[in-house]
Amino acid sequence: MPRITPIFAAVALAAAAGACAPTIATQGFQAIDAKPQDVVAGTDTKETVLARLGSPSTTSTFEPDTVWYYMTQMTERYTYNKPQVSQRTVTEITFNKADDKVAAVRTLGLEDGRQIAMERRETPTRGRQLTILEQLLGNVGRGQLPRTEDDVPGQRRPD
Repeated sequence: MPRITPIFAAVALAAAAGACAPTIATQGFQAIDAKPQDVVAGTDTKETVLARLGSPSTTSTFEPDTVWYYMTQMTERYTYNKPQVSQRTVTEITFNKADDKVAAVRTLGLEDGRQIAMERRETPTRGRQLTILEQLLGNVGRGQLPRTEDDVPGQRRPD
């Protein structure tokens, strides 16, 4: 019995120490040879940016041909907790409409983002909310009328 206790304590200590290390995940654009920050305004074009970085993560909603975004995000997760964003980089590349050259390169970080209060899982609707009794008895009296001999098959009767 005394030999099992130190082994059990060592295994428990190793498991506890391993649980403290975060699991790190990287999502989005991952630069291999070139970084989006290396794009030079005035000299690079759309073709050189595509050749160097590849297709963008997303484009602008209102100006898809002139603004491209390259996004990267790193998250850390400790055991059973929700993942927390530890680093975020969004590089915005703006092109001139006339000659497709890079007009500006802007890099945004995690501190440039805004917290948005999200709504619950259901969209709130306007109007009257029915009680349970109204929901149960709401269709009483709305049934179809019984068929008669005057009904023509395939046609609707006026209710």
